[in-house]
Amino acid sequence: MKKTLLTLLMSFSIIGNCFAADKFEIDQDHTSINFSVKHLVISNTKGNFKNFNGIINYDAKDITKSSVNAKIKADSIDTDNEKRDEHLKTPEFLDTAKYPEITFISKQIKKAKGNNNYICIGNLTMHGVTKEIALPFQITGLIKGMKGESRLGANANIILNRKDFGLNWNKAMDNGGLVIGEQVKVSLEIEAVKQ
Repeated sequence: MKKTLLTLLMSFSIIGNCFAADKFEIDQDHTSINFSVKHLVISNTKGNFKNFNGIINYDAKDITKSSVNAKIKADSIDTDNEKRDEHLKTPEFLDTAKYPEITFISKQIKKAKGNNNYICIGNLTMHGVTKEIALPFQITGLIKGMKGESRLGANANIILNRKDFGLNWNKAMDNGGLVIGEQVKVSLEIEAVKQ
């Protein structure tokens, strides 16, 4: 009887730990996924993705126990230029017909220096290539929304090399520079709603 009671208590303890994190769904209407890349060496071309979703399992007591799983529809890329966007969807770049989604799945979250600063280590898959990245992020707040719902805010910035994901297309200019830079600056402004 004592063994049965002890086993039951341990089971409840394990279940309690599993559900310590709260589930938040990324609010697409109040979240932005932006990027910029050098053009002709002298300027930056900017864009974003319009269609995405994701789940954040957020442990407010220990953020390092949180996790993220997000998906971006690759063909929702938007640089405010229809001709350029169509080119970015072709096999020379994202090849969205063959690789319709860009995904990120976290593996570990570490505390970083500074208040509310963390690093999310996870697998980013784009253009059929999966790479482990370390994404620095900051929790910007946990508040009640207009309807009493819990909302979580976070932002993140990272520089990715597009060639790491097989996005190799380019042309050389007369001065030796490249038409399109290899480094892509990515900026995330995230708002998520507790489910």
